[in-house]
Amino acid sequence: MNSTATNKKIAVSLIVGVDLGVKELATLSTGIVFPNPKHYKTNLEKLRTLSRKFARKSKGSNNRYKAKIQLAKHHAKAANLRKDTLHQVTTFLCKNHAKIVVEDLNVSGMLANHKLAQVIADCGFHEFKRQLEYKAKKFGCEIIVASRWYPSSKTCSNCGHIQDMPLKERIYNCENCGHSMDRDLNAAINLSRLASS
Repeated sequence: MNSTATNKKIAVSLIVGVDLGVKELATLSTGIVFPNPKHYKTNLEKLRTLSRKFARKSKGSNNRYKAKIQLAKHHAKAANLRKDTLHQVTTFLCKNHAKIVVEDLNVSGMLANHKLAQVIADCGFHEFKRQLEYKAKKFGCEIIVASRWYPSSKTCSNCGHIQDMPLKERIYNCENCGHSMDRDLNAAINLSRLASS
């Protein structure tokens, strides 16, 4: 969890927009950012080493069985770390906000992009949504899902102007009013406004 969320006293807001991403796991309309720890990528070299070790063992041998257990444990460790990160974010959101606006992400479509598939899978967007839904019932908050076609990233949060925004551009510079802001924060603010529209 970002130090912004832990070290400072949080001002509870009724509505929050959440922009999920690869670079930053979640950017909130309140300005709080949760970085993406990329647990699988961090553990990838160790997993590759264990996979090679497992492949080299003789089939049916005791050593192959031990290598298999070791590899499975490391996969489980990465998965548990990812799940724990998502638990921290979703609990924070549900405890501190009455309405949470998130995008309806086309995860299966995103995974079809082989260049980004591993990174996207490492984010755990499906698990994020699952946790958010059951915790919303537990804490009594409302989840609002924005249409996947809603142009949250392309719309200026200052004047409402819509323009093209290539993925490589991280700062939103409005061609209409000159407003400049971090792309993810701009999108999160636009999402939060859907709760009161």
